[in-house]
Amino acid sequence: MDSLMQVRLSVVLIIKNEAQHLNACLSSVAWADEIIILDSGSTDASLEIAAQFTDKIYVDTHWQGFGVQRQKAQAYAQGAWVLMLDADERITPELAQEIQQIIQQPAQKIYQLKRLSWCFGRFIRHSGWYPDQVARLYPRQSAGYNAALVHEKLENPQQLPVATLNGDLLHFTYQDIRHYLEKSAHYAQAWAQQRHQQGKSASLSQGILHGLACFMRMYLVKAGFLDGRQGLLLALLSAHSTFVKYASLWALQQPKLPNNG
Repeated sequence: MDSLMQVRLSVVLIIKNEAQHLNACLSSVAWADEIIILDSGSTDASLEIAAQFTDKIYVDTHWQGFGVQRQKAQAYAQGAWVLMLDADERITPELAQEIQQIIQQPAQKIYQLKRLSWCFGRFIRHSGWYPDQVARLYPRQSAGYNAALVHEKLENPQQLPVATLNGDLLHFTYQDIRHYLEKSAHYAQAWAQQRHQQGKSASLSQGILHGLACFMRMYLVKAGFLDGRQGLLLALLSAHSTFVKYASLWALQQPKLPNNG
């Protein structure tokens, strides 16, 4: 891009070992004014793939959580607007057209995108998963992410109006059961550590009750049964993941290994 051209939109990604998804993701936003990549230590072909789309590639392996990493990545952006993406997401043509119209306007709103997830062989349109409205398009100088270790959120200190776009943000989430369990275990541990640092505690009975409530909410209240076998599987896995969060926090409260010295 010509350095004299106004940078309206900065697409920002934090990545690590995302070679499987990165080409498709970046191809869906190749029209953006600039693409910012912040890598946290990839050992696959992620950086080579990213280099086909942008020269604004940075590496920071001092991991302090998802929120801080997004803050660091946004600091490299120059656009009036930021579109924050994950590598396993793709902008549909309909959504791209909406975004390109919006960024011609003054940056005075935050926009939510309707995320439609593909999981275990189908798009999940119920189970509380759709429309999964995520705030991702926002004015760079007016909003940014908090410093949470996990489940970071976009902060809106100026109380800008929030609107929702019509097009879908496609999300190709879990590759298989093992990927789900590994990813959920990572999130559960980060959640437990964050709560533990805040002085929070939990019991195993809380984990059981919250897990059961999660299953009932996803499968019955949120009509997960309409998502077929995938809906049942997701409700069971989500109940398990909820239990593991509380069990992990409970485990952090237990006595440490005695000193044999």
